[in-house]
Amino acid sequence: MIAAMPDHGDTASPKGGRIFFSGASRSLVEEDVICLTSVGVDIGSSTAHLLFSRITLERLDTRYVVSDREVLYQSDILLTPYLDSGDIDTNALRVFFDTEYSKSGLSPDQVDTGALILTGVAVRRRNARAIGALFADEAGKFVAVSAGDSLEALMSAHGSGAVAASKDGRLILNVDIGGGTTKIALCQAGEILHATAVEAGARLIVTDKENRVIRLEEFGEKTAQSLGMSIAIGKVFDDQDKDSVAARLSLRIIAAINGELDEDWLRLPGLPQGYTPDALIFSGGVSEYIYGNVTTDFGDLGPRLALHLKSALETTKTTILPHSDGIRATVLGASQYSVQLSGSTVFFDPAETLPLTNIATICPKLSLDAAVLDVESITREVQLALRQQELDSGESPVAIAIKWAGSATYHRLDALANGVIAGLGTVLLAGHPLIMVVEGDIGGLLGIHCRENELLPNPIISIDGISLGALDFIDIGEVILSTGAVPVVVKSLVFPAEAAAVTGQSHDKS
Repeated sequence: MIAAMPDHGDTASPKGGRIFFSGASRSLVEEDVICLTSVGVDIGSSTAHLLFSRITLERLDTRYVVSDREVLYQSDILLTPYLDSGDIDTNALRVFFDTEYSKSGLSPDQVDTGALILTGVAVRRRNARAIGALFADEAGKFVAVSAGDSLEALMSAHGSGAVAASKDGRLILNVDIGGGTTKIALCQAGEILHATAVEAGARLIVTDKENRVIRLEEFGEKTAQSLGMSIAIGKVFDDQDKDSVAARLSLRIIAAINGELDEDWLRLPGLPQGYTPDALIFSGGVSEYIYGNVTTDFGDLGPRLALHLKSALETTKTTILPHSDGIRATVLGASQYSVQLSGSTVFFDPAETLPLTNIATICPKLSLDAAVLDVESITREVQLALRQQELDSGESPVAIAIKWAGSATYHRLDALANGVIAGLGTVLLAGHPLIMVVEGDIGGLLGIHCRENELLPNPIISIDGISLGALDFIDIGEVILSTGAVPVVVKSLVFPAEAAAVTGQSHDKS
């Protein structure tokens, strides 16, 4: 809750006027402990599944933090159903979801919050709209994330436990092998240093029980052709052929890990060369074979790809850590907590910009402790953060989290404001508001500076006293004129890896 009281004689205008408040009251939410029932829904090119959990939040000063997570029910894993058009069969998904809800013992109205993650083919616009319709009644509860290669690499590294395992300073490599692509992320000190995506996956080629091809993706066909094989839908593709293709895909993944893969097979810039990871974690569907959790053959390349990868890594003696949840390295859901800003300033102009819901957050790495701030450097870091989270299209508003340091002089505020505005260019040119969330006490000053100096015509929302992460989403409610308050809710994606710390013990030596 942002307490809002008129400051310096300014008054709150409900229509078009400036609203500049300083906070001094308490949060409306007074409970010390809050329990939420949450669901994480993961729909990708190859599989779909749900995970129900109970999340316990405890008050810590003026905010709530996750203190406990309990998995209530894990759904079966569904091979993603397709129509002849190539779109995902949403009717089949609806039957699956209804069945799994029933088996969980929970009804949709018993779910407080959740996260819907779409990856791969599910991200396509027609699919995304149809899938979104499945959750229309719960739209206000759910954070919906359409994750392309970059964001999927980030999320899988969090979900597998690689980011958590790296917090002690080790260099941890996460290799997430799915049906169509492999995402690789290099993590250290709780951050992702580099990430890439490779055209290699278990379901690039799929056969039926008679070994006839029933699914053939572009890079599955290219890989087979590079080996001199003739392949087509309906044609026999036997175990020996699968083994040869899987071996080639494993070499492609190893080359990408070493930063040596040709860019024709990469979907993102490659990793740097010359690093030696302290340990490696696998996630994604193929990881289930690598860790020995699954032996079932689904007619794809998964079992053979896992076997060749383990064999290729044997000579390197790389330590393989246990993953958190393998194919289920997805979100438990989205935890929620209200935030109180005591003695802090906020700025809204105009008021009718509110309310805003489910606004994604970026956290660029800004160096703001220098006497003179570099506008170009700020711009580059903001643009980089947008690209990494695939928010640079301008389709949606974005909140930028800023960790302020140093004095609030005119020139320093001006450099920060201009750098942020330039960096958010694609978002602001689309007409979205400038939303700044400052960890510090300059929210009001920063908003006023942007408006008084006519730095941009867009609506401006600038609040402070809140600490946000890169996978947080923020809701800002309407101004409550009777109390002069603005409710703020932060939703943080919670991953299985965060439910139990990944130890430094080796699961396997390969």
